[in-house]
Amino acid sequence: MDSELSSNSTGWLFFVKVSFAIALVATGVGIVFTPIDLLVKGYMAICALFLVSTTITLSKTLRDEHESKRIHNRISEARAQQILKEYGE
Repeated sequence: MDSELSSNSTGWLFFVKVSFAIALVATGVGIVFTPIDLLVKGYMAICALFLVSTTITLSKTLRDEHESKRIHNRISEARAQQILKEYGE
């Protein structure tokens, strides 16, 4: 990987994964034990799963867009440095 990209610590990765699992379980438990019709519980469960899915998709897309811009900027910088180097000779 790139030296400018900082990797996350194992503690942070553990925290993020555990937090996600707790939130998902808490949502599921809340839906199961809410005193409402089964049809409404199913709707709430599907909405919760769709929200999780779209959140993951959004975060991946934003990360990919950010990485794409970084690569484009590095290429532009390298070209500018090459032109300045050639011009200075």
